Amino acid sequence: MILRPYERTIFKRYMLPQRGEGFIFVAAAFSFIAVTLGVAALVIVMSVMNGVRADLFDKIVGLNGHAVVQGFGGRLDDWQGVLKQAKATPDVVSATPLIEQPLLTTFNGRVEGILVRGMTVADIRKNETLGGKVLQGSLDTLTSLSGNVAIGSELARNIGASVGSNITIINPAGRSTPFGTVPREISYRVSAVFEIGVYDFDKAYVVMPMEDAQLLLLTGDQIGMIEVKVTDPDKVGEILKPLAEKVAAQAVISDWRSMNASLFEALSIERVAMFVILSLIVLVAAFNIVSSLIMLVRAKTRDMAILRTMGAPRDSVMRIFMAIGLSIGVAGTMMGMVFGFGLLYFRQGVLRGVEFLTGQPLWDPSIRFLTELPSKPDPFEITGIAVMAVVFSFLATLYPALKAANTDPVQVLRYE
Repeated sequence: MILRPYERTIFKRYMLPQRGEGFIFVAAAFSFIAVTLGVAALVIVMSVMNGVRADLFDKIVGLNGHAVVQGFGGRLDDWQGVLKQAKATPDVVSATPLIEQPLLTTFNGRVEGILVRGMTVADIRKNETLGGKVLQGSLDTLTSLSGNVAIGSELARNIGASVGSNITIINPAGRSTPFGTVPREISYRVSAVFEIGVYDFDKAYVVMPMEDAQLLLLTGDQIGMIEVKVTDPDKVGEILKPLAEKVAAQAVISDWRSMNASLFEALSIERVAMFVILSLIVLVAAFNIVSSLIMLVRAKTRDMAILRTMGAPRDSVMRIFMAIGLSIGVAGTMMGMVFGFGLLYFRQGVLRGVEFLTGQPLWDPSIRFLTELPSKPDPFEITGIAVMAVVFSFLATLYPALKAANTDPVQVLRYE
């Protein structure tokens, strides 16, 4: 907003508190603080919500792919042929054969439910989700029929195992005897401990070479599914439609949307709800700007009457008060951005500090799925928050500015 020289002079004078106007200045200061806190809250919450969704998506998809081709009855016959068809499908980045089976493991008298995951040795070593999160040991020790496995960090903590420990995996579907089915128990050496960052994965996954998993589960050369990654996750259904038609007689294809529909839908709903609720803080700050400007107009009614008598047009008076309200809104928005990004940068330290002061865990991985508080600011979303705060501030200035511009000099100065 461009002000004339005399308008800038009056604007600067009214921005500073005069004698007897301390209450008006305090009201304006509270308006500034309210805008700052509202913008900061929106920036922090929306960035964290985006970070949670992106982090969950990256880690879930990084381990499970964008889609899986799963055989009927948990068995995929002629999986080599299906694998070739999947790799030959346009826009498919990779296809990985997998075996997944829920079983039990025991170590030093502790028993935990696990999810055995059998992968080829080459796929284990080139998997970025696993390879970048190894806390102890090395994935290079996982070779075919070596008896070595890698386990999640939470599982290792729950059963008290570490690299070098020998855990026993129990397969209830063991061999048949005259006295019934005897569970199959095989001992494996823990050669690596990894942390994916998703609590449900870290507490359950046991990764082993494909041949070891087939021997444990007595499946022969069969597998359970093929993990598929595509170039565009949002078009995974369109990309895999030709493959789905080819394998319809022996398998079904499930993409990341259907496998995690409830989780991502809940995150989307929560994201929208939090944005609407926190936007009310900025709206309340705009009402504070209205109230402080109304008090300023009441205090400066005589000044406005004199200014009008000297020839100042109505639009000049409007611009002065609109500039005052907008300056509060813009300054609060800028400070809110700085405050919000500062808290995001030091979010882990702030989180640990609050947990230390309250004595309560605020980010429990067993509830939040992720082991750390993520953040991913969206430039378009941040811009939208800033524009919304400035627009609210602008709208808040209209009524007080119109009230000041409509001041009747004759009525005000009649008895002066």
